Amino acid sequence: MDSEERPTKMRKLSHDSAQADLNASASPDHMPKDGIPHTGVTTNGTQHGTGSSVGQPSGPYTAEMSAGSNVAEVENEDDVNAESGDSLPPPDATAPLAASSEVQVDENPPLSKNQQKKLRKKQEWDSKRDERKVVRKEKLVAKRERKRTARDEVRAENGEDISKPPARPARGQSAPKPAQLPITFLIDCDFDDLMRENERISLAAQITRCYSDNKNSMFRAHLTVCSFGGQLRERFDNVLSHYKGWRGVRFLDCDFAEAAEKANEWMLDEEAGNELAGALSDPAELDEAAHAKLKEEGEVVYLSSESDETLTELKPYSTYIIGGLVDKNRKKGLCYKRATQRGVRTARLPIGEFMEMQSRKVLATNHVNEIMLKWLECGDWGQAFLKVIPKRKGGRLKGAADEAEGSREDDGERSDDQGDELVASENVGGTGATGYEEPLPTAGGAAEDDGTAAVVDVP
Repeated sequence: MDSEERPTKMRKLSHDSAQADLNASASPDHMPKDGIPHTGVTTNGTQHGTGSSVGQPSGPYTAEMSAGSNVAEVENEDDVNAESGDSLPPPDATAPLAASSEVQVDENPPLSKNQQKKLRKKQEWDSKRDERKVVRKEKLVAKRERKRTARDEVRAENGEDISKPPARPARGQSAPKPAQLPITFLIDCDFDDLMRENERISLAAQITRCYSDNKNSMFRAHLTVCSFGGQLRERFDNVLSHYKGWRGVRFLDCDFAEAAEKANEWMLDEEAGNELAGALSDPAELDEAAHAKLKEEGEVVYLSSESDETLTELKPYSTYIIGGLVDKNRKKGLCYKRATQRGVRTARLPIGEFMEMQSRKVLATNHVNEIMLKWLECGDWGQAFLKVIPKRKGGRLKGAADEAEGSREDDGERSDDQGDELVASENVGGTGATGYEEPLPTAGGAAEDDGTAAVVDVP
């Protein structure tokens, strides 16, 4: 090899050897345990490792300089780490713990719009407390005045002097005692599996109202609840547990047919206090033969709106069955089908014969019970319907409705006459300055009935 080519060849060999050692030291198999490659000198005197200079001429001086620089760098790095570790603040100073007492928590966080709205409404409600108190007092005074006026009207009809205070009852004189009549109102509750939970709650409330109306009536019936079981009974046992102390009402597990047979027994019981009073026949006008005939004529009637027969009166020693079903008219005709299959007579209340309704003729269980109780007092279906049917249904007696219709027709005829006079005067005077005639307002009465009637729904 020529002397001129030798230095170049030596530098190339030194570079290849240093690169091979560097790759070998960087491999995982040759990596030391501490993960830091150590510096060293190759066989040809070239230093390799992290701080080696690849491709530089080798020699003792170069190796010493490289090793010294690497050692200095490691020492400087340790010094920097030590200094940085000592100079950094502790973690507690920069990020205190959540449980520390030095943590500041906002005790009054900002309210949302919904919360602000509720707070504003509450403040308005509290600010009008005095106004509501005044309104309640005015309503109480008006209610007392209405009662006083009604009491004075009754006294005037009886021929008493209303200028004087009413006479107090004599000492020892008590209010008249309610009469127990030999008649039974039976509520059939064998529809537990056909009702939803909210409908069972509604039926339980209606039964409670039936008991209250019968207890407060002057002429009471034998109120009975049959087929009492299922979830309806669970509600009474858990929520309305006070029903166990009710008097004058019976709760039976049997069906309506068996309950009707039992009702015949307690209606014929003389010791049960059964007496004919109210709208029923006066016992003074009946002899023993007539009384025995009434007992034989007693019947069982299932009330249903689908029946072709209309109930004209209530008979003593009879049982009238009311379907205890709240289904929003989903199971239409179910009560009628149950009664006909068992061979029980059906009938419907005479609402269409006495009342003119502005809405559906749907009656709840307690409405039917109360209507029959009112009939036992006055013996008039029209008055019973008028007292019980809610005002929101717009019910009016047919006689009163016909009179109102006649008065509206008279008003319509008078307005038509006035319209004819107005037309005649316009024909005499000619048209107006604008050259056209304004249309006359047409006078008319109430809207004509389309002839359709809602079905009487008796649950």
